[in-house]
Amino acid sequence: MKAFFFDKMFETVVLSDTVFSVPSRYQKLAPLGVGAQGMVCSAYDTVTQQNVAIKKLSRPFQNVIHAKRAYREFKLMKLVHHKNIIALLNAFTPQASLEEFQDVYLVMELMDANLCQVITTELDHERLSYLLYQILCGIKHLHSAGIIHRDLKPSNIVVKSDCTLKILDFGLARTAGTSFMMSPYVVTRYYRAPEVILGMSYKENVDMWSVGCIMAEMIRGEVLFPGSDHVNQWNKIIELLGTPSLDFMMRLKPTVRNYVENLTYFEGSPFHELFPDEFFPSGSTDNDRLRACP
Repeated sequence: MKAFFFDKMFETVVLSDTVFSVPSRYQKLAPLGVGAQGMVCSAYDTVTQQNVAIKKLSRPFQNVIHAKRAYREFKLMKLVHHKNIIALLNAFTPQASLEEFQDVYLVMELMDANLCQVITTELDHERLSYLLYQILCGIKHLHSAGIIHRDLKPSNIVVKSDCTLKILDFGLARTAGTSFMMSPYVVTRYYRAPEVILGMSYKENVDMWSVGCIMAEMIRGEVLFPGSDHVNQWNKIIELLGTPSLDFMMRLKPTVRNYVENLTYFEGSPFHELFPDEFFPSGSTDNDRLRACP
């Protein structure tokens, strides 16, 4: 459903029961999707003459947690500049005074699909390798700036038809310290590192675990650790990768260590069983160096 209302500067459009009040420079609004942080629509920017994505943050000031997420996303998108990180093109609010201020809109580059959609297609070796390479480039840039994304998943990675890739959604990102504890419920369950699941201190390594889960999903065509809750998630991990080492166990809190040590012992599956050669794309017809296996 669409409804239009006009004033001198803003146009108000109702998209799927969500009200978008945007400057009149943005035309042809159409819904793209709804996430935990808000709804996104596509639009045409008549000033820059390009297609854009506009994200309306969902009730950003309803509580302190939402306000912090909104602030982090806005600040990090404003500060981080990299070809594999989504660019912030504009930000605005339709409210005219601080007393009325309640809505935040972020204008970003418009991409063609997210990685969830791309994973369902048949990727050749070149495209799979290039997508993974770009994810790693984007994450390396964030980590070099002392930023942990904390919510890497296929739906937070967007792609263009030419295979260029960008990472988005920084509502849960945090600045990395030398050692600290953070909430264990930050990364979408399937992509949570063991340190997150078990309430341990963690650093940038949690993003690398998520990248590994995403890579596995791209190769296998299915989620590697589809846990139904955080306990089942841990069981899925040790069933495939094996019971962790004593060194890892000693880093756990005593109560958690007691629980983990009393679980069934698993050897774990070797790499060639988790990722047999037939799961990989066939070798490139354009470049013999890009074959999946010798």
